[in-house]
Amino acid sequence: MLDFLIEEGRLRKVAASKSEIGEHPFYELEIAGERLTVFHPGVGAPLAAALLEEVIAKGCRAFIACGSSGVLKREIAAGHLVVPITAVRDEGTSYHYLPPAREVHASAEAVRAIRLVLDRSEVPYVTGKTWTTDAFYRETPKKVALRRDEGCLTVDMEAAAFFAVAEFREVTFGQILYGGDDVSSDTWDTRSPDQRATVREKLFWLAAEACLELE
Repeated sequence: MLDFLIEEGRLRKVAASKSEIGEHPFYELEIAGERLTVFHPGVGAPLAAALLEEVIAKGCRAFIACGSSGVLKREIAAGHLVVPITAVRDEGTSYHYLPPAREVHASAEAVRAIRLVLDRSEVPYVTGKTWTTDAFYRETPKKVALRRDEGCLTVDMEAAAFFAVAEFREVTFGQILYGGDDVSSDTWDTRSPDQRATVREKLFWLAAEACLELE
């Protein structure tokens, strides 16, 4: 999606960070007469938290993340939107920001903005709990069943860290996920990820619209 926007001339690079895997650019997007910062936080809680820290240090104070997630319930269709209210902290990064606890919450203000935009656009979605884990090859059937029994709808690798950093730094943060691969059974179902480009594009603009509601 970012590559597409760059080709269209919609994104302007305004800053960058570097790590061992290369450059992490930060872009400016103008929408509805307002300017938003856009960046890819990478994959996994440690990198995502670090880049979020850097953008907060540069002055950003309200965030809406968007991306895919595995589903723990098969009835959540591929591409269906999920708004996480809380995240189970089954990763390590969040524990460097907040005292030990089972879960961490998204910012209530951000959740309200997301729901407002989705309702206004008549986009179907569900709200609930996501399971954030570092080890995607350890999404065992036993763990999946346990998290599902806890009420988790999805599994991801960043949400708990995002929410913890935001709470610690006292900024606003919400997230919109879409149903991706199905990990609810013994057999992994990728559910044709390459066919969801339209979902990703629509999700990006919904997230940008939700950001504008936070200003």
